[in-house]
Amino acid sequence: MQYYPVSEARSMPGLRLVLSAGVPGPWGEAAKAVFGFRNVDYVPVEQAPMQPNKELLEWTGHRNAPIAVLDDEPPVTGWLDMIDLAERLGSGPSLLPADERRRVECLGFLTEIAGRDGLGWHRRILMCAPMLDAPADPDNPGLADVLCGYGVTEEALAQSNARIVAILRELAAQLERQKQAGSQWLVGNAPSALDLFWACFSMMLDPLSQDRNPMPDWLRGMYASLPDDIAAALDPALIAHRDRVYEEVIGLPLEY
Repeated sequence: MQYYPVSEARSMPGLRLVLSAGVPGPWGEAAKAVFGFRNVDYVPVEQAPMQPNKELLEWTGHRNAPIAVLDDEPPVTGWLDMIDLAERLGSGPSLLPADERRRVECLGFLTEIAGRDGLGWHRRILMCAPMLDAPADPDNPGLADVLCGYGVTEEALAQSNARIVAILRELAAQLERQKQAGSQWLVGNAPSALDLFWACFSMMLDPLSQDRNPMPDWLRGMYASLPDDIAAALDPALIAHRDRVYEEVIGLPLEY
């Protein structure tokens, strides 16, 4: 993927989407997926993971990806705001069910996957935990701020495994309920943002093969290294569903 530097992108018209260059960050991949699903074009903008990103911070007020900036509108960073923006700008099937009860169900599961204290949040804490005891890096003095923004604390770490296990078990139960009701999707009878988000965030637990997901080896190792209790809770049916979502909805191979 060709990324534009902040210095060029900030003066461009239209939608600019700031992404972690070269790596499949789950929030960024989910943003790409929802804009793609709604046929929304965007200019990819480079963000350096775990770095201060001073120029990006000056432009948007944020140092982390993803960030969506449409023309002169305020930057958008939250996963729900990304969905809302894709709905507003795009065309084709909606990302959320029309039925109110199904919509609430979809948003609830999305929060469990992408929200603070959700699956992605705690998986990132587990991966960043070794940095808690790392010596200060004079070349990257902002690292402590990054870890703080990610919620990486000893207290949070103590809860991470149990939260991930609980969410995975409920997602597997939801998939089975949908199957019994005659649906092949996680909510309702059509693909939704929930299917897209599960597919993208599942990469933090069991990445697709290198030919379909050409991610750096160091990150693949981090993503694929699971505590035993989390590995046991990752139902193969969830991974099979993820694979189908990528093949039939998002598209392969992935590009970073």
